Amino acid sequence: SHRYMEILDPSTPEKIIKLGKLLKLKKGKRVIDFGCGCAEPLALWAEEFGITGIGIDISEDFCNRARQKLASKGLSDRIEIVCSNGADYIFEEGVFDAATCIGSTFIFGGFQQTLQALKRAVHQNGRLGIGETHWLSNQVHPVYAQKQTTTHTETELAQFTRDEGFELEYIIRASYDDWDRYISDNWYGLIRWLEENPTHTDYEQVFKHFRTDQDDYLQFLRQSMGWAMYCLCLLYTSDPADDTP
Repeated sequence: SHRYMEILDPSTPEKIIKLGKLLKLKKGKRVIDFGCGCAEPLALWAEEFGITGIGIDISEDFCNRARQKLASKGLSDRIEIVCSNGADYIFEEGVFDAATCIGSTFIFGGFQQTLQALKRAVHQNGRLGIGETHWLSNQVHPVYAQKQTTTHTETELAQFTRDEGFELEYIIRASYDDWDRYISDNWYGLIRWLEENPTHTDYEQVFKHFRTDQDDYLQFLRQSMGWAMYCLCLLYTSDPADDTP
């Protein structure tokens, strides 16, 4: 369902570049991105800011697409793609300027667990970027709440952030247009697959998934769930004693 998509989340190139600015990316900065998909954010940041980095994704298809894209843009020497489960990937700790996980917190089991993993990757002045769903209110139909057990309110996300020693510095929110584009691109890809594979053994299962996904979005998700990219930072306050002559 993602084959016609480059950005695998409800976002835009402009918003991803905005996140890069908030992460204070510039030439020579190192980024590690978990669940990098087709590496569109890394490619945008490499072109816009001159970063180097590593992208990790479990999907061989996504990794191949990412490598082809980076090669076509002349970025293969600056961005490395590793095909691996992000939770199993062993990275050098405390050396990255930014660590990101955009729309892939399921890798680690949720928002707070993702924050715990990402913060080990960055140095003391590093920043984190996490793309995540959130409930738009506390009143969520229990049937749908049970389907989305790792989704929280933004108040809860802010508390998780503080519990891990970080501050929520900035929110880049998906619009309804962003949501519609992302979901519709998924439907478009699924319909193309169904048209091309009418005798496939998985046809009925894929068709059922398409209909259920569409019903859930139209009946509930669009009204009840939001998505945003959160820029997180450590807040250092100076000790008054340090200012004493």
